Amino acid sequence: MIRRLLLALAPLMIAAPAAAQESGHHHGAAATQAQVPAASAAPPAPTDHVADRYWDPVAMHHAREMAREEMGGMRFSKVMLNLAEYRTGAKGDAYHWDGEAWYGGDYNRLVLRSEGEGAVREGLESAEVQALYSRAVGRYTDLRAGLRQDFSPHARTYLAVGAESLLPYWFDVEGSAFLSTEGEVLVRAEGSYDLRLFQRVVLQPRAELNFAAQNSPETRTGQGLSSAELGLRLRYEIRREFAPYIGVSWERRFGRTADYARDEGDAVEATSLVMGLRAWF
Repeated sequence: MIRRLLLALAPLMIAAPAAAQESGHHHGAAATQAQVPAASAAPPAPTDHVADRYWDPVAMHHAREMAREEMGGMRFSKVMLNLAEYRTGAKGDAYHWDGEAWYGGDYNRLVLRSEGEGAVREGLESAEVQALYSRAVGRYTDLRAGLRQDFSPHARTYLAVGAESLLPYWFDVEGSAFLSTEGEVLVRAEGSYDLRLFQRVVLQPRAELNFAAQNSPETRTGQGLSSAELGLRLRYEIRREFAPYIGVSWERRFGRTADYARDEGDAVEATSLVMGLRAWF
């Protein structure tokens, strides 16, 4: 009796798994086709983070933000006093400064620069401040654009554009062009090189050239090469960020700029001994 029952049910038992398998195959294919996006569709954005399932989501969000900052999103600041010096020579005792401060990241920075000089007895002779936006366009090159304001001897406002780069063999060079509100065009080129003689002793040659596109009696600037300054400074780094120095500086006016200086009784050429401090923090 049992044998007859099993023989009667055998065809049904064999057909049921086959039908279920075929049905599952069709349903699985349909489900897979519905879930797989088209090849042209963008991948879905992540809506959760796996780590949040095991640790505090607030703490993990803070950790992710810190990682973003440390992998290129951090902000830094620096104040750099390249030159802060006292000068003495036939022209008389004088002082000179050149420095900058910046704030930003690896690619974008806000830069404030200042440069000027004066005589101990006569007072301030020239002073300028620049506010610039700096953008890194290469590993060793930044482009800059902003405003320059001269306070002495004549008030002038300029549009400023330029570039700063570290060339092979560690030559630090910079070039800037300025357009004043009066239509005057000026160009400045600067360069320096640090020659490390000993672990803490550095010899730095430095040069600055100034050019003008036209004669400007108001600012006592002549067309072409208007002035040049060459310097040689030997500094001792008590710390990397604190280094007193001594050296020599040579200045010369050219062309019509020299004529303007002679008309006012100023020296055209001067050589000075300098002593000062280079510092940053």
